[in-house]
Amino acid sequence: MSSHAHWRPALVLIVLALAGTDSSVAAAQSNKTVIAETIKRDVARLVAGLNAHDAVTTTAYDAPNVISMECGSPSTVGIEADRDGFSTGFAHDPHWHVHLIDEAVDVASSGDLAVYRGIYNEDNGSAGVVTTHKTNFLAEFKRQSDGSMKIVWYSVSNMGAPHPKK
Repeated sequence: MSSHAHWRPALVLIVLALAGTDSSVAAAQSNKTVIAETIKRDVARLVAGLNAHDAVTTTAYDAPNVISMECGSPSTVGIEADRDGFSTGFAHDPHWHVHLIDEAVDVASSGDLAVYRGIYNEDNGSAGVVTTHKTNFLAEFKRQSDGSMKIVWYSVSNMGAPHPKK
């Protein structure tokens, strides 16, 4: 038997293993892309709920023990506390709306965790004057026992002083 006969089966196995690795990497990346797009779509629905002043829709993607960290307010824990906070805010400010500027989603390789990062213009009213300011929205999504991705914590912070809306 020639020396070439010994290494050919090993070479075939290596090539097959590498091909399998490439397809599993591609499948994992495809899955991460699907998760990121799903999260972006869910956040768009959350924002639509906020802009409609609908507290139930705004909190539809909260995990049961969601931690809300909003600038200017004490942190809260749980969907009901988050929903109450939105209901109070909606009642207080009929001009409250947000508009997406930019967003990104980083998905863990496991697909079980993701971080959403969005920048928004936020409009608020005070004494009949509508102002706007840039706002950061950061949220961690975690896979739940039913397979869905829900927000386990989020933080909203202003990036500058409000100014009259143009």
